Amino acid sequence: MSIVNDIRTAFSRRDNALNQLLLINILVFVVLILIKAVTFLAGGSGIYESIVRLFSLPADLGALARRPWSVLTYAFLHQGFLHIIFNLLNLYWFGSLVREYLGDRKLVSLYILGALAGAALFLLAYNLVPAYRNGPLAEVLGASGAVTAIIVAAATLLPDYTFNLILIGPVKIKYIAIVIVIISLAGIDGGNAGGEIAHIGGAIFGFSFIKLLQRGTDLGRPVQATGDWFGGLFSGRPRLRVTHRSRPTEPATTARKGGVVKPEQDEIDVILDKISRSGYESLSKDEKQKLFRASQK
Repeated sequence: MSIVNDIRTAFSRRDNALNQLLLINILVFVVLILIKAVTFLAGGSGIYESIVRLFSLPADLGALARRPWSVLTYAFLHQGFLHIIFNLLNLYWFGSLVREYLGDRKLVSLYILGALAGAALFLLAYNLVPAYRNGPLAEVLGASGAVTAIIVAAATLLPDYTFNLILIGPVKIKYIAIVIVIISLAGIDGGNAGGEIAHIGGAIFGFSFIKLLQRGTDLGRPVQATGDWFGGLFSGRPRLRVTHRSRPTEPATTARKGGVVKPEQDEIDVILDKISRSGYESLSKDEKQKLFRASQK
């Protein structure tokens, strides 16, 4: 079938992380809908709920020990069309910015680690904070924590980038991120307190990820290394090792056509400073390409 081929093609490309994340969420949602419909027609009461519970994140540590995979799988589960639509729209809009500026690998790192950060704060709150610890058992599911990490990361990297919102007009994404965080804080005493806490965990991670990245620390390296390992495992291709001979130390700057070229990292720092001052739109095409090429290394 052409649909199956399209899906296979989407996952075979190495530069397609955003679409792959969107597809995974959509496929899981569709599979769950099919399971729900089939089990309902077959009279299998409770089967759908049991499957959702199996992959949702529980606050109870005993339940978590029986299904440790849920610290990540919860971030790919959705219940209800509005739930998944809002999450995937935000993932697409803000994920496109992160992908364009930082590349596919850092986008995936943000999603995975943002989900883990949301899970960590949720578990800490429901096991240490009296207001939650003494309440009813809770479970959380949905990509909101991971998506919030991407939203806040994009706003931290490109605070003055503007989206045109329906009925509102142009709004800088830093204000969108602030509103999302405030809404999450306002909801920590409501019926979806666990979800709102996961959003806050994701937001804290997204902000920290970009700030540390700008200082030269990439928190996503373990995720990228794990992805490379699995990629090599399933591709069946041998891993290549590059060796080189030592060369005499070169000067920090090199001449080219009569001019002096700064080291590449200095150029990237200048571009990032320009983004923080004037926004991504102020970059030239050449500067955007340099930033993207650097993100792939």
